Amino acid sequence: MADRVYNFNPGPATLPLPVLEKMKGELLDFQGTGMSILETSHRSPEFKKVHEDTKAIIRETAGVSDDYHVLFTGAGASMQFAMIALNFLSGGKSADYINTGAWSKKAIKEAQLVGNVNVAATSDDKNFTYIPKKYSFDSNAAYVHITSNNTIFGTQWMNFPDTGNVPLIADMSSDIFCRKLDFTKFGMVYAGAQKNLGPAGVTVILLHKDLADKAGGELNTMLKYGTYIEKDSMFNTPPCFAIYTVKLVLEWLKDQGGLDAIEKVNDKKQSLLYGTIDSSGGFYRGTVEKEDRSWMNATMRMGSEELEQTFIAEAKKQGLHGLKGHRSVGGIRVSMYNAMPLAGIEKLVEFMKDFQQKNG
Repeated sequence: MADRVYNFNPGPATLPLPVLEKMKGELLDFQGTGMSILETSHRSPEFKKVHEDTKAIIRETAGVSDDYHVLFTGAGASMQFAMIALNFLSGGKSADYINTGAWSKKAIKEAQLVGNVNVAATSDDKNFTYIPKKYSFDSNAAYVHITSNNTIFGTQWMNFPDTGNVPLIADMSSDIFCRKLDFTKFGMVYAGAQKNLGPAGVTVILLHKDLADKAGGELNTMLKYGTYIEKDSMFNTPPCFAIYTVKLVLEWLKDQGGLDAIEKVNDKKQSLLYGTIDSSGGFYRGTVEKEDRSWMNATMRMGSEELEQTFIAEAKKQGLHGLKGHRSVGGIRVSMYNAMPLAGIEKLVEFMKDFQQKNG
């Protein structure tokens, strides 16, 4: 479509055009039901199939068996910060957290309201510009928690820590399914959908049954993982439309060739963008250690805030939207999730070179 822009917003983020077109085609009449998916009962056979198909393609994409529950919750990944601690950290237990930025700090704060938290490593000494490589783990910890990608500061775990027999829990909201991983290394993975999976409104959870069995404590119904497991995420009305969209996004991903194929595209995108930054002679400056650069959220600064504002404004005129850095750190942020095509990065890089030529 000629009037669509390249949307670099960090979330809610760009969706694949074929997914939007399929949604548009089914919006008024979902598969011959005579009603929209937005109107379809979550107890209906039609939505039940959507629900089951979504769980199946999540397991297929992650390469995990029925040993993992697939759950859908509301309230974003931020709700999981509390739920994880409430379910696994009560009764005097301790958990290890690795602090790599704003979302890790929020997770730590929520957990500290429930139990004992050991910050096993942190990169706050250098304003979260790197991923820690040394950790002080407790072998008796209930779990180890990490944030796999940091949307604000622009770092990403390329290799995950060995936690031994302690379950590893990862908030993968902004980089889930951007590359091939061994998901069986994790006791739990969770992701707010609005960056790499679909629209805002649903959080996708992969929870290993062994870890789920360790959940304890007397909790309110909607704060217990057991409720979502027992009721198949349908104790109350789930975010049906968001779940449906996750299914469409993962079907699109499968059509692209799955994680192997999307990893190659994402690698090309990040290599092209970071290569342009590094070859600019300092006109564009990356903000994090090169070995820890995020494939999903590239952050950079320029010579002045005024120049950055001009860059953002001029880029928007060229159909390159959403490049402003997070309000807490400023600068430029290029969010290039799976749905951002290589052509979008190519156009951005062309603009960057032209902007440097005119303003350098």
